[in-house]
Amino acid sequence: MSDVLHNLASIQPGHIIMWIIGAVLIYLAIKKDMEPTLLLPIGFGAILVNIPFSGAIGAEGALTTLYNAGIVNELFPLILFIGIGAMIDFGPILSNPKLMIFGAAAQFGIFLTLCMASMFFDINDAASIAIIGAADGPTSIVVAQKLGSKYLGAIMVAAYSYMALVPIIQPPVIKLLTTKKERKIRMEYQQKSVSRLTRIIFPIAITIVAGVVSPASVSLIGFLMFGNLIRECGVLNSLSETAQKVLANLITIFLGITIASQMEAANFLKPETLLILGLGLVAFIFDTAGGVLFAKFLNLFLKKKINPMIGAAGISAFPMSGRIVHKMGLKEDNQNHLLMHSIGVNVSGQLASVIAGGLILNFFMK
Repeated sequence: MSDVLHNLASIQPGHIIMWIIGAVLIYLAIKKDMEPTLLLPIGFGAILVNIPFSGAIGAEGALTTLYNAGIVNELFPLILFIGIGAMIDFGPILSNPKLMIFGAAAQFGIFLTLCMASMFFDINDAASIAIIGAADGPTSIVVAQKLGSKYLGAIMVAAYSYMALVPIIQPPVIKLLTTKKERKIRMEYQQKSVSRLTRIIFPIAITIVAGVVSPASVSLIGFLMFGNLIRECGVLNSLSETAQKVLANLITIFLGITIASQMEAANFLKPETLLILGLGLVAFIFDTAGGVLFAKFLNLFLKKKINPMIGAAGISAFPMSGRIVHKMGLKEDNQNHLLMHSIGVNVSGQLASVIAGGLILNFFMK
């Protein structure tokens, strides 16, 4: 009985705040269906690690063991990239390569946030925070880990939380920057066949080119492209299906609950954490704005106008961002089908974010 009373007496206000944060994440996962495979384990894990004297963390704690086995050595995010690569169909950008420029334009927020974060943090921490704007959790983890950021926990939570909140963050930004007339622009889609040989060569060529330009990105881009090669080779269909479903879901669960091991109240409830969350939001907003504004700029010179909303899909939150743009198009005009265009841009954003992560590593990794 005395042990129970001692445990109760050890509960601090910070613990209660983290329980509330965990409960909010669980609520968003279950009630709002916001990336439940991510937010539910993160939320529940936040509660686990903030119970006084929790056996889930510490030298023999299960979550600490998972963290050391899968995050410190970057294993979990890289394995997840195999599953993500197996999910991605590069057909839309192979049949319409110009869509790739929107993926590049939508990385603007990363470099803007880097400049802002460098005013408050050491340059390696600032670079790690900026990559939250990639809207790519695995890339954020790998970059922050390789650069030795002191704020890995906050960066991981911010990256995955904002990925889940893309349906809330992006629509207001898109509406603010576009007119109703622009949102109603229809874009014809002409189905072009892409040969199997092209699909097989593409991941191999991208890996080599990206590796030569940014050697630090080889593990990131390599695992992503390996997953895609499994999908496209045509002889490993069962393995591709496993990578897309079983492997990706399993690693996502482990990743989510392991991220929570870094959410102890003493380390998480700091002014720096709030600043990181704010800078991450800035990165997401300006990534979205960069893609939309770039599309509007192109429209000044094009006879056949582009719906500027597709530029917003250039962030890496695949396939959520592409679907959001498609739904917004249908809301304005129920015959305006933007899915193939927006998914093509979304795929290019996934690729661009990994390359951006590699470039950040090239610049700042000693």
